[in-house]
Amino acid sequence: MSNIKIKKNSKDIASIVIDEPKTYNSLSFKNLNDLIKAFKKLDNDKYIKVIIIEGRGKGFSAGHNLKEVRGLKKKEKYQKLFNLCSKLMLQIVEGKKPVIAKVHGAAFAAGCQLVASCDLAYSTNESIFATPGVNIGLFCSTPMVAVSRKINRKRMMKMLLTGEPIKANYAKEIGLINDHFTKSKLNKEVLKVAKTIASKSNLTIKIGKQAFYKQLEMPLRKAYNYTSKMMTLNMMAMDAKEGISAFLEKRKPKWKNK
Repeated sequence: MSNIKIKKNSKDIASIVIDEPKTYNSLSFKNLNDLIKAFKKLDNDKYIKVIIIEGRGKGFSAGHNLKEVRGLKKKEKYQKLFNLCSKLMLQIVEGKKPVIAKVHGAAFAAGCQLVASCDLAYSTNESIFATPGVNIGLFCSTPMVAVSRKINRKRMMKMLLTGEPIKANYAKEIGLINDHFTKSKLNKEVLKVAKTIASKSNLTIKIGKQAFYKQLEMPLRKAYNYTSKMMTLNMMAMDAKEGISAFLEKRKPKWKNK
């Protein structure tokens, strides 16, 4: 039985829920495999435009299941686990649809990595975030890949070297999350953002998301060359022509997603 559930919030917004509170929604082999399957399924669902990821119980996710990790023993098994975790993060970044992290409680280690890998992230006021591997003799090397692409080096190194958690207001200040709300408001605020995104052309969003992450890794001149090609590709789509016409004619666009 899977601990990963999919629930529909509306015809075009779906949530992936990690439902294993007893392990603090750990990213075990099984949960990682099932998360990858869930993201792929929703990515290929033509009706879904936005994906939300959340956890049940006391918190979002504590990262890898340390009981499972302790029992692996062999180098090949460790490598397989960390490769699988990286595969999930890449699936989120390289997927066609925007992913929003809805965080409560703690998001630690690979759980913090999961938050940072999402396109947007919102949390409760009480949420805390950490890369605490150094406390158990295991530096958070894979989590830092995602988190260091969201916040600057000095702040990242402090999180990595001390292992100390940061609060939601500071996580917002340094760019790890977009915003934080009371527990009672979080769901409403996340859905509001999701509905706004879902109202756009999902073809345009798909082109834009892909271009955003690719250009980040390029030198400036190459980035402009690449994004000029992507803008041209986008301009040739029916939705771009419809969007421009709708704006000039002062009416709502009717997206064809083509």
